Amino acid sequence: MSKKVLILGVDGYIGWALANELTNKDYEVFGVDAFFRRSTVKSLYPISSKDYRRDQLYILSDDIRYSNILIELLQESPDAIIHLDEQPSAPFSMTHNGAMTTQSNNVLGTLRLLFLIKEHCPSTHLIKIGTMGEYGTPNCIIPEGMIPSHCIDEELRYCPMQGLMFPRSPGSFYHLSKVFDSLNIKFACDTWGLRSTDIMQGIVFGLAHETRFDYDENFGTVINRFCAQALAGVPLTIYGAGGQTRGFLPLTDSLRCLQIAIDNPPLEGTYRTFNQFAHIMTIMDCARLVIRAAADLGIDVKVRGIPNPRKESEDHTYHVVTDALHDLGYEPNLDFYSVIRETLLTLMPYKHLINKDIIYPTINWR
Repeated sequence: MSKKVLILGVDGYIGWALANELTNKDYEVFGVDAFFRRSTVKSLYPISSKDYRRDQLYILSDDIRYSNILIELLQESPDAIIHLDEQPSAPFSMTHNGAMTTQSNNVLGTLRLLFLIKEHCPSTHLIKIGTMGEYGTPNCIIPEGMIPSHCIDEELRYCPMQGLMFPRSPGSFYHLSKVFDSLNIKFACDTWGLRSTDIMQGIVFGLAHETRFDYDENFGTVINRFCAQALAGVPLTIYGAGGQTRGFLPLTDSLRCLQIAIDNPPLEGTYRTFNQFAHIMTIMDCARLVIRAAADLGIDVKVRGIPNPRKESEDHTYHVVTDALHDLGYEPNLDFYSVIRETLLTLMPYKHLINKDIIYPTINWR
């Protein structure tokens, strides 16, 4: 019997691709979305209309609350809920109004969802898409969510903090909202017996299943933004020296990891964390890959270093444990070059649509 999956935020970058991926593999998929992204920024890659997507077996809504629709779907006891229905932009969250919107939408929206799950489908597996940005860049090994004994001192047989949540050091009001989500979800699992997987996701890039493609300073992830800059003939904007180190993964890998989480739910009353990415690189490494892939297509790309608008370390260690997904069968695609090259090829017919005015960063985090 196929699993029933409810995707919140189904019209988004990951949501639409995931809905198609799961449908193609015979999962029963439903989804809701308030179409917020469509009202704020235009996708470079042309995406299907609201009406078309409504006809593709997914339930979508223009109502930002979609209360009745959501409750009806929860009463059908889905096997898994993929929670993508949050404001995902760190830069946007660093503006006055953006911070208010981000915190209220993300934290209160997730809290309300937890109560609805408790009331209507307490056995459902909640999969929340978090971010590696919750951890920040501490100068130590980053475990998967909780503190193991060896994380503090390998010489200690027992660590008195073992089993506690690993300290968070978020760098924006968006990342802070994700930390609050994690705390609320763990509390709900501990108190009400809910089950949840908290996926600390790296930076996603690339295209799949004709999903949207954002490249502006708010919603464009760094490699996607570099691809748009390369196509538009705009120098790649490197913040500072470009030494910031992060975990990255292609969109197709993100979909694979989510399927693994769906197929391997935790026990009731369990809160678990997956650290999810394929490979660690610096921002300068990302730029070099885009330059190389673009050159292979006859595109000459320049680099422009600019003052970093963010308050972040540009020279730091980054050691992260990613055992859980690998133990469940995740085999990362490490051929980032091919993914970037294919992304550039796919977007070439639309490069004349790129709005150069929305790429350059204008929001100062400091």
